[in-house]
Amino acid sequence: MELNEAITKAKENNQIAFNFLLETFWNDVFGFLVKRTQNENDAEDITIETFFKAFDKINSFDSKFKFKTWLITIAKNTHLDSIRKQKNTLSNQTTEEDEKRVYWIRDQAPSVEDKLINEQNLAELLKDIKKLKPHHQEIIQLRYFQELSYLEIAKKIDAPINNVKIKLLRAKKLLAWIIRTKHD
Repeated sequence: MELNEAITKAKENNQIAFNFLLETFWNDVFGFLVKRTQNENDAEDITIETFFKAFDKINSFDSKFKFKTWLITIAKNTHLDSIRKQKNTLSNQTTEEDEKRVYWIRDQAPSVEDKLINEQNLAELLKDIKKLKPHHQEIIQLRYFQELSYLEIAKKIDAPINNVKIKLLRAKKLLAWIIRTKHD
């Protein structure tokens, strides 16, 4: 598949085109973020979020620009957002023993989607999961009901681990949307 064709098909919500773009540009975006974050785990999380945002806003991509540059810009902004969030969720606390020592504690609060999903009773949640497409149902079931790791899921569905993370992120967002719209 050629790049312009993949972008056009991705704008039409073609999963194969999304996978092509993900596989083509994953290393570029991930490498860029490893240099910025100096942490592979953070870089991986931000890379996943970058692709999620890019695919969510693919129709705003202007073909006058290079796709890679567009992705890197999203990655840079996503990284800056994560730094801002981190600053907002960090608090400093001093102990009585040592007024000069400062501890930074990161807020481990669940995401908005996680909170929404966790608030549902199991029967309602299972009904909502059934509204998802079969591949989204499967990924939710493997991760949250069978409690498999990303690597185990990747082996089970014979997909790259990066695809598993993106699929799970999409499935969670869609499930949260289903729950939210039911209550609106």
